[in-house]
Amino acid sequence: MKQKAVITSSSNAQVKNLNLLQKKAKARKEQGVFVVEGTKMFEEARNAGLLVKAYASESFYQSKISDNANYFLKLDYEVLADNIFKDIADTKTPQGIMGVVRQTEYSLEDILLYSKPLLLLLEDIRDPGNLGTILRSAEGAGVTGVILNRSCVDLYNPKVIRSTMGSIYRVPFYQAENFLAVLEEIKRRGITIFAAHLMGRVYDTEGSFEQSCAFLIGNEANGLSEEVSQMADIRIKIPMEGEVESLNAAVAAAILMYEAARQRRNSNNELD
Repeated sequence: MKQKAVITSSSNAQVKNLNLLQKKAKARKEQGVFVVEGTKMFEEARNAGLLVKAYASESFYQSKISDNANYFLKLDYEVLADNIFKDIADTKTPQGIMGVVRQTEYSLEDILLYSKPLLLLLEDIRDPGNLGTILRSAEGAGVTGVILNRSCVDLYNPKVIRSTMGSIYRVPFYQAENFLAVLEEIKRRGITIFAAHLMGRVYDTEGSFEQSCAFLIGNEANGLSEEVSQMADIRIKIPMEGEVESLNAAVAAAILMYEAARQRRNSNNELD
C-alpha cells in the first residue's frame, strides 16, 4: 500500500474547513456535516455509512497501517501532522482519528409515527454536556424521539456529540422552528405532556406513563418558560429529600425517562 502524503500546513484548505466545522454551527448547518473524534465514534459512523471523510494523525496512521494495511482501504481520508491534528481536535488528548459525518434529518412525522410514543421535549437546554447526556440516556430508556426548540445548544456541537457516546446516530430528533405549534400537534394526537416543574405534584409511581406521553424539560437555570409550561397537561416533580429543590436537567430527564420505561415494562409483563 502506497503511503499517503502528510498535510503539514495549518493554511491547508481542508485543515481550515475542519477548524470551521469544529467551531461554527453555521458552517455545520450549511455543509450538512459534523465532526466526530475518537475510534468509537469514528467506527460507528463508518459502520452506519454516514462517514464522509476521515482524518488521521500521522502517528495514528503509521500505527494502523503497520497493524492492518487495509484499515484505510476504501476510505476517503487524509493524514495530518500530529501537531496540526492536535490543534484541530476539540479534546485535550486526541486519539488520532476524526471523521466528517453526514447529518441525519428527521421530520416531525418520523418522531410521531410510533403507536405509543415516549417523547422528550427540550426547551432552552444550553449546556452541551447536558444535551449529549440526555440523548445518551434517551437511547438507554427507549425514548422514541427527542424534540428541541431553537434556543437549545447546537446538537452537533463537538461536546454534545462526544457526550452522546454514539447515541446521536440512533436516537431520532427534531429541532422545531415553532416549538409551541409542535406542542399543539403533540396534544392533538392524544399524547399526554408532562412538564417537569417545581410547582408540579409528585408523579404517580404506577400507571402515569404507560400510554403515549412526553416529558417537557426546561433550561438548567430557569426551568421551563411559563408559556411552554402552560402547554402541559400535567405538571409533575420528582420526589426529593432534604433541602434540594431541583436536579440537574440531564439527571431529571433521566429519572423520568427510566420511570416511564419501568412502568411500561411492568405493564407489558402483566399482559404476558
